[in-house]
Amino acid sequence: MILHYVLAWIPMVFIGIINGVIREFTYGKQLSELRAHQVSTATGILLFSLYIGALVYFWGFESLRQALMVGLIWLVLTIAFECLFGHYVAGHPWSKLLSDYNIFAGRLWLLVLVWLAIAPLLFYHVLE
Repeated sequence: MILHYVLAWIPMVFIGIINGVIREFTYGKQLSELRAHQVSTATGILLFSLYIGALVYFWGFESLRQALMVGLIWLVLTIAFECLFGHYVAGHPWSKLLSDYNIFAGRLWLLVLVWLAIAPLLFYHVLE
């Protein structure tokens, strides 16, 4: 069952891309870059919540440990993807990628990562 959830991470990449496209073509033009990033963080967490909630509702988890493991796997996959794709494909310098982790500068990307890590556990408890 863990493999199902690992493979289920792949659509999350597209959810993130769709969220970014929505930001760029709608409110991103009206707001500052920082504010658009913050709104996009909230909408991203909402979209991920809908997706993760559906996965857990239909597939369930065998145990609390499995839910925790899935969250940690999704966390590692997301960080690896962001770093590798962001730097080697999109060509962003490491300094730009790391700046999104600075919550003290209003960058909220860490909240998405925390959510991806704990959402399976929370949905497991709620839908148990």
